[in-house]
Amino acid sequence: MTNANYNNLSPEEKFVIEMKGTEPPFAGEYDDFYANGTYICRRCNAALYDSVNKFDARCGWPAFDKEVPGSVKRTPDPDGFRTEITCTNCDGHLGHVFVGEQFTSTNTRHCVNSLSIKFIENREN
Repeated sequence: MTNANYNNLSPEEKFVIEMKGTEPPFAGEYDDFYANGTYICRRCNAALYDSVNKFDARCGWPAFDKEVPGSVKRTPDPDGFRTEITCTNCDGHLGHVFVGEQFTSTNTRHCVNSLSIKFIENREN
């Protein structure tokens, strides 16, 4: 899928975002990263997650228990076991969502590839 308004992606980012790949566990830049800001789609810059909703699930990928309202679409995987999450704006692959693990009060874990997102720091003057 191409769109002149999308950001240019590296081959690794294309593999994850466009081909629905997965980066290796514990290899992503945002796995063990906890700063105040917003995570946006690396492909289209749509806001996806606020840093207050990020938590350490010790799963090897960034984990969030809530998305920015309306920003993430859920689709059952063909394998019948998982639910894929994609950017509502550009349909870029983010990862998978899991419900019922009891990590947080929302009982939801968005397991997101670092290559699918970009962090924008909140700057208060």
